[in-house]
Amino acid sequence: MILEVEKPLLELERKIRELQEVDRSAGVDLSAEIRLLERKARQLKESIFQNLSAWDRVQLARHVDRPGTLDYVAHLFTDFVELHGDRFYADDPAVVAGLARFHGQPCVVLGHQKGRGTRENLARNFGMPNPEGFRKAGRLMRLAARFGLPIFTFVDTPGAYPGIEAEERGQFEAIASNIALMSELPVPILTVVIGEGGSGGALGIALADRVLILENSVYSVISPEGCATILWRDAARAEQAATALGLTSETLKRLGLVDEVLAEPLGGAHRDFEGTFRTVQDALRHHLETLQDMEGHALLDARYAKYRRMAVLGEAR
Repeated sequence: MILEVEKPLLELERKIRELQEVDRSAGVDLSAEIRLLERKARQLKESIFQNLSAWDRVQLARHVDRPGTLDYVAHLFTDFVELHGDRFYADDPAVVAGLARFHGQPCVVLGHQKGRGTRENLARNFGMPNPEGFRKAGRLMRLAARFGLPIFTFVDTPGAYPGIEAEERGQFEAIASNIALMSELPVPILTVVIGEGGSGGALGIALADRVLILENSVYSVISPEGCATILWRDAARAEQAATALGLTSETLKRLGLVDEVLAEPLGGAHRDFEGTFRTVQDALRHHLETLQDMEGHALLDARYAKYRRMAVLGEAR
């Protein structure tokens, strides 16, 4: 997947690789030319990724090579055992959930999984959960509360699946029940928005004590395309909608809707998995230590106060 904003940089990096190949295979010393192009590439990368528009960030959040929930599970947790099914209807591959250890501590981890490639995208419904996905997540969260385990959730979905079958099986009820459940669980809950955070599909696993968001992730009540279709009956105006929605990490932090913005490696998370994993791991460890120092009632009181502070309206002057 090539983003429009990345094309000049990718072209320059291609030229660098070609020169490096000639340098190796032909025995011609091109080190000076390579260093010059590498310096230009660094400057271009800084110029591009320090001046991204809201729509650019939407595209980065959707990048097919961006690390997903299973990537974070593999690199941040140990002893992961995936659990399946909601005990009512079926299993939902769009939601991954299971038991694991975080720095040796038992925990519950769950999140959306979009998949890579057409076959996996279809199998996981492009990360759009059905009701059974939310109910599976709720089942695991109740298990966490029973055994006093912290909960880690990873958000990456365009939204809950809007199909008629999902509505018939109680999509809205499943999301609402999870939101109510997470408001009263007496264990630490930490959420990271790792890609797209779309509407109720995200909220169904994201009412947390700490909501962290990667720098180039987005979090919104609706997709830019959906917003443009509703407001202007024209999905092609999605770029304009993205700007109006205020869905970028900096705006969300300023409004108090997320607790911390996690810096991504220059160029985006898809260009440096290891650097991204280290950043997320350090942040989760820090916030978990803070939350575990709180008693159960204090944790719930702080969670309640956190969400009561949101969307406070004032009189216009």
